[in-house]
Amino acid sequence: MSLRTTFTVLEDSARFWPGIPALQQPVGKGKYETYTFSEFETAAREIACGLHCSGVIQGENVALYSETRAEFYLADLGVMACGAVAAALYTSYPLPDQIRNLEAAQINVIFVEDAKSLRALRAAAEGRLAHLRWILLTGDSQDTGASTLHELRAVGRDALRRDPDLFERIRAKIRPEDPAILYLTSGATGEPKMGLSSHAAVVANADMAPEALGFQPGESTVVFLPSAHIAQRIVLEFVPLRLGVTVWFSESLSRLPSELKTIRPHFFLAPPRVWERMYASIGAEVKKKGRLSQRIFYSAVGLGLQAGKLKMAGKPVPGHLRVPLQLAHRLVFSKIRERLGGRLRVAASGAAPLGKDLASFFEAVGMPLIEGYGLTEGGVVTLNPLDRPKSGSIGKPLPGVELKRAEDGELLVKSPALFLGYYKDPEATGAVLRDGWLYTGDIAEIDDEGYVYITGRKKELIVSSNGKKIYPARIESLFKIEPVINQVLLIGDRLPYVTALFTLNAGHSGDTKEMARSPQVFEQIKNAVSRVNSQLPPFEQIRKFRILDRDFTIEDGEMTPTMKVRRNRVLENFRTEVSEMYAGKEESQ
Repeated sequence: MSLRTTFTVLEDSARFWPGIPALQQPVGKGKYETYTFSEFETAAREIACGLHCSGVIQGENVALYSETRAEFYLADLGVMACGAVAAALYTSYPLPDQIRNLEAAQINVIFVEDAKSLRALRAAAEGRLAHLRWILLTGDSQDTGASTLHELRAVGRDALRRDPDLFERIRAKIRPEDPAILYLTSGATGEPKMGLSSHAAVVANADMAPEALGFQPGESTVVFLPSAHIAQRIVLEFVPLRLGVTVWFSESLSRLPSELKTIRPHFFLAPPRVWERMYASIGAEVKKKGRLSQRIFYSAVGLGLQAGKLKMAGKPVPGHLRVPLQLAHRLVFSKIRERLGGRLRVAASGAAPLGKDLASFFEAVGMPLIEGYGLTEGGVVTLNPLDRPKSGSIGKPLPGVELKRAEDGELLVKSPALFLGYYKDPEATGAVLRDGWLYTGDIAEIDDEGYVYITGRKKELIVSSNGKKIYPARIESLFKIEPVINQVLLIGDRLPYVTALFTLNAGHSGDTKEMARSPQVFEQIKNAVSRVNSQLPPFEQIRKFRILDRDFTIEDGEMTPTMKVRRNRVLENFRTEVSEMYAGKEESQ
């Protein structure tokens, strides 16, 4: 086992690239506060010593409640450097859930983004968290009784001035196998759990990046995903740290499109919904143009799709396609790529499955979406090769990762990045970790070249009343390129036929209630269902559907913070609509 810890990764980067900007935090009016790798390391040392002096002990869970920003990264590494466990909370969770999570993780110290967040948590706690010590990442304490990150760093600096060897004594007690991060898992198929990952697992996962991604020091990425999620934590915090990549923090989702154009990142990771919305936006713009422009666009995409199929099959693009394809790239596709700054080398999709048709479109325009796969319990597991991604696949195992399929098709993982287990839940841990293998709960197929395809969730398997097995995720993904559709949920377990609930993408109007009553929208959904049904065997085809007048929400328990649908809660909340679809005739309505 490597002797390195998470702080060692930062320490090495500060030694190799001391003056390269590590973090770029927006401060308003297009300006940024810059932290070099050397400054990042200094901050983490000071925070670690400040926490130690304030009584934080090795192995203690320390919470972080903040949007993703530079100060989160500083505190995160500082917590781990003092031997404590960094427990990030999803800020999108309802406040009562936050309080329960803080109690379950036995938190005594919490970093919060600002005084407003602190007051909201205190009000929701109703006196239950009176023992908490609060540390503000930004702003001043404003009579809150909290201390600030600046004050904590000052405590650490003073301690190091008095005792220069203090930090080295603290770090000497930390072993690679000790827990470093406490993840709150998304709980897509059940109640949320807390997963512990060791320093060794985090470091091992980051060490897989050089061979898989090949980033160069000084290249850049733009980040906005929640830091409580493993994709953000590993791919956009520790991988840039490991490779000397500059992290630019997005000021807000509304500003993200303009930020991408000005920052011009080399790497950008976003969940499928961001790519879906970009595709819908492009489609809407094309529809506003004249017939000639539309014909040019769709002809160009057609050429790109042909070339993409040949590349995926490992065949060369013939000469009669190359010349018009070059013209398509210059006249059409370059404008799409400029939306992301024009120098993007790796466009990645993560945190949820990507629809195959959506992936094929971006492949066609010369910006293939590199899809990977990971989970809290196993770290980042697979990634599509940059030189030959396969649409619809989650790629191949990363260096050091082993995969195999159980008899029922479940994907099993063995990796140095596996988690330690669920926090204080040995029974749940034993259910997923057996004989060194992680049982992922995902049903997978592996082709002759080693590419992996996720076809569904084991717990979400639909078995119809006639015994036919249906994996809903595969069918639901076929609707991802429909611009009017936001979410789709298939139903049919132990029932005579398959039905579906749809939520709508309201775009700029925001009025899904009015859209749900629109005959035109109904026809669009009906046609989309017909298109999907034509690709399915009869037993998988959707016989009835309902269009809902609101989206699924986190507040109503229907979505996880990473925007995965909680099927059981949706079925419970919309049981009237579901019951109607299994009464009477079987035509869609």
